[in-house]
Amino acid sequence: MSSPQEMPVRNTVVPYASDAWPVHLAGLVPRDVAERWRAVDRSAQAPQLVAVPGDDGEGWTAAALVTARPGTAYLKIVDAVGDVPAAVAAVVGHARRQGLAQVKWEGWTAHPGDAAAAGFAALNTPLTWAEGAAGPPAGYVRWVHDDVAAPPPYYGQSTHFTCGAVTALVAQVHAGVLPPEALDRRAELTLWRDATNFMACEPVGLGVAVRRAQPSSRVTVHLDTDRPVLLDHLSAEDQEWRALLQRTSRTEAERLGVPVDARHLSLSGIREAVGRSEHVLLLLSLATMLGFDVPHWVLCHGVVPGAVVIDDPWANTATGDTWVDAHLLPVPDASLDVMSTMSPGDFRGAVTLGHPQR
Repeated sequence: MSSPQEMPVRNTVVPYASDAWPVHLAGLVPRDVAERWRAVDRSAQAPQLVAVPGDDGEGWTAAALVTARPGTAYLKIVDAVGDVPAAVAAVVGHARRQGLAQVKWEGWTAHPGDAAAAGFAALNTPLTWAEGAAGPPAGYVRWVHDDVAAPPPYYGQSTHFTCGAVTALVAQVHAGVLPPEALDRRAELTLWRDATNFMACEPVGLGVAVRRAQPSSRVTVHLDTDRPVLLDHLSAEDQEWRALLQRTSRTEAERLGVPVDARHLSLSGIREAVGRSEHVLLLLSLATMLGFDVPHWVLCHGVVPGAVVIDDPWANTATGDTWVDAHLLPVPDASLDVMSTMSPGDFRGAVTLGHPQR
């Protein structure tokens, strides 16, 4: 369903800096909210204040602190203060003017009734938290135009290195191949142990491990290079034995009938796969979104105009990033294309999971 329309709210948007608050915030922000706003350095997520000026133009009657991961198509309300409905409506209008896909609202102070009245739906609360992560007990989402039906559960990876296993398991739960109670740390580590190239999961090894765990799964690996991948940061000696394991994975893929498609998987190909209700496990770099140029697996499970909707099992608490950012995250096609073009060699790695074979 499309989001409801509302009357536009007059607003002003200014950059937020924790050490230089606008005078108009005085008296609007409760102490506990002020402490949360100042607790972390949010500068990496371009924080802004979306404020509603008073009728006299001399002050603000409402304001919201909003942030977002770079390279994405949403805004996140950390808290709304003052006239909360007016602040939230101002943020939605601001997102619409920017052509964004959605607005999220962290549940630190948001009341479920207020969220519902503003057209927001509750997000799935995490089955587990990412390692070292912190976040609100609830979260809400409002799609500006089209939304995503039947979202997957959110599961935060319990280690720094099990993102590939988590995305595969979440995809299988979302597809009904596994029951939700099967998604736990034992399953996460078991699948990672079978897929790992120590410590990362490369595409062929991940696809093979999924097929071994679920023989009925329709698995296709997409990898447009025949050289070993994700090894260039290692010494020559460490590269050698991991490259051998990757060649072994290719041999095992052939034995199990897991196709390895050497053609470049385009963004339109990803959108088409998701449109067929397939799940795409996509390898990308977190450099744009989180500032870490490290390979990372995310789950592509939905599409909206101009963006692919992913779930990321990792959140970076140090910048104010939480599971609310990582769950149902719309990424514009052009941004996702850049993020998933991997170095060296500008290759793309992915695993698509289709409907199980009967």
